[in-house]
Amino acid sequence: MKRLAISLFLTLILLLPSFAQERFPLETPPGGLVKPLDTPVFWKDKRTLLLRSGSQQEAAYFLEDIVTGKRVSTEGPSFGVKESSGYNLQENAMNPTLSPDGRYVAYTVNNDLYVMELTPGKITRLTHDGSKTVLNGVASWVYYEEILGRSSNYRSFWWSPDSRKIAFFRCDDTNVPMFPIYVADGQHGFLEETRYPKAGDENPQVRVGIVPVAEDQGIVWADFDSAADQYFGQPFWTPGGETLLVQWMNRDQNVLKLFAVNPQDGSRKVIYREEQPAWLEWIADPVFTQEGFLMVRDFESWQHIYLCSLEGGEIQRLTDGQNWGVTLHGTDPDNHFLFFSARREISTRSDVYRVPLPGAHRKKDPSVRRLTKGEFNFTNVMFAPDYRHFTVLCSNVSTPVRSLLYSVDKGLIRQLGDSRGDAYALELEKGNIPVSEVHFITTEDGFTIPAIVTWPLNREKGKKYPVLVSVYGGPDNGSVTDRWVSPASRYHWARKGVIQITLDHRGSGHCGKRGLDMMYRNLGKWEIHDYKLWMDYLRAMGCVDNSRVGITGYSYGGYVTALAVCTAGDYFPYGIAGAGVYDWMFYDSHYTERYMDTPQDNPDGYRNGSVLEQCATYGTWGPSVLLVTHGTSDDNVHFQNAMRLTDRLMKINRHFGFMLYPGARHGYRGYQAAFSADEERAFWTKYLLQE
Repeated sequence: MKRLAISLFLTLILLLPSFAQERFPLETPPGGLVKPLDTPVFWKDKRTLLLRSGSQQEAAYFLEDIVTGKRVSTEGPSFGVKESSGYNLQENAMNPTLSPDGRYVAYTVNNDLYVMELTPGKITRLTHDGSKTVLNGVASWVYYEEILGRSSNYRSFWWSPDSRKIAFFRCDDTNVPMFPIYVADGQHGFLEETRYPKAGDENPQVRVGIVPVAEDQGIVWADFDSAADQYFGQPFWTPGGETLLVQWMNRDQNVLKLFAVNPQDGSRKVIYREEQPAWLEWIADPVFTQEGFLMVRDFESWQHIYLCSLEGGEIQRLTDGQNWGVTLHGTDPDNHFLFFSARREISTRSDVYRVPLPGAHRKKDPSVRRLTKGEFNFTNVMFAPDYRHFTVLCSNVSTPVRSLLYSVDKGLIRQLGDSRGDAYALELEKGNIPVSEVHFITTEDGFTIPAIVTWPLNREKGKKYPVLVSVYGGPDNGSVTDRWVSPASRYHWARKGVIQITLDHRGSGHCGKRGLDMMYRNLGKWEIHDYKLWMDYLRAMGCVDNSRVGITGYSYGGYVTALAVCTAGDYFPYGIAGAGVYDWMFYDSHYTERYMDTPQDNPDGYRNGSVLEQCATYGTWGPSVLLVTHGTSDDNVHFQNAMRLTDRLMKINRHFGFMLYPGARHGYRGYQAAFSADEERAFWTKYLLQE
């Protein structure tokens, strides 16, 4: 035993130098390229705007009179939700939420819903059956991650506008499989247990309850069968609180129904129904008007804005053209116009628009009017309370961010701030700032797809350069926007002589629903197909060293990175795959089945989209290295994915790299993030720069 230990120790000592990663210092851009931006925070009233100036650490605040332009110093705002201690609640109270009238605070404790009347501090327990598997006002994991969103912090209760009632979800996780996550803390470690439905598993059973806060009337349950295989989306109260609008989808997620639920008895009626061949999305952030509510839907190939009556019946389309990424900002006080943002002129830039609502203005001119001007991307839109003025942040790949003030009627009034630093123009002239460009290709079947290419500093014509490809790749989750990115994020590799390219594909949201629907039951196929077309495009320019191409991505980007290196190594020989789903059997039911159906209904799609099933070709085109990284406590994309992939690569005897991050969730933070950045830089230096 001792002889074996000594032999093993000597072997490890001899191997250590080959495993050690040399650290390479980060190249930083010249100083003075950017400066803090004067940023709009909110409108105090229709004439007065609060601005933040300086850095986040040393911020100063000003009130600006938009008519005169005069600024006066002021105190900074206080943001944030009160902690439990702020309302004198129990220490383990979750998600304290103030009622609209400020009289009550609702919260959950041990998976039951409570309400406190702030004066005199009376506490009422509204539900009584909370347990480890029965969650009242607390979202089951799959609802938190995929339907309500992580910003909900598991909250699944909603005040009525009149502060008299609370709607909530009751999630029963009894039959949802439990997934264990081992945490290595302490001497013995412990298990985290999460009810996590994977593709094809049983989902939580959910009921929609409505409970009065002041009267002892008990819970009114909406008239749904909780045992049905279904999903409920974010509910919405009508402005007066007289009706709760409840979104319902079937398990296949291709039928959406919107129900008007009576809070008095739970009765319901359908006021909107939609069905699509592939999948559809929830209604998000509707805007209520005197005639009903406005919503964004994509069943006519592109996104459009529709007016739907609260009584149901025919819906009315308000927009034309090819819109995507539509965000509703609201209506003017007289309900004459709706204001919204969309990628409408081109798929890589967002503008602000106005469209007339039904009535005299629409009869006179129903057309959509663009309010912003120029070839820029306009974001962070904030309208004044009277909707006569608005502020935006504005940029493109070659123009640093500016903050602007617009008049709805007169157009641009003035610039509020500019992040361009004093040294920017000189350093750009000297060639010390990476140059980025938006490029487009058209696929053989007619899809136009964008990418952003950042060229090496001092690029030489005719010289071949290594390429670093960045991807995400998830459906309708594009990475390519014609916007400013700080030079610091791209300077190192531009200085080192690497072409950097950020890619999208037909399903990233640039090609409407037709492009998205091609991904249905086929995740992985068209992403890799279109990424290869992009490499063909770069190769045709004569500037690519084909043997030194790397691809990297995280989460869904980790998935397509691993798939690209394993199945298209002649295009992408090197890759860093972070926290990827390497077989869709291992991911949650709601996300996976939306695009892939269940494993039982689509076995070929799951097999063809699985890195585990497709990795036998890894390394068969020549030298190739895949670095797999993952956090051991990832509660979203489980560490199981990395273990199964590395085990499969061992079985077929392929060389690969592996880095685990102890205790990390879905993303590396703090010292682990710094370590990860250093490791990735060392990896690319070795394989792209061959140093």
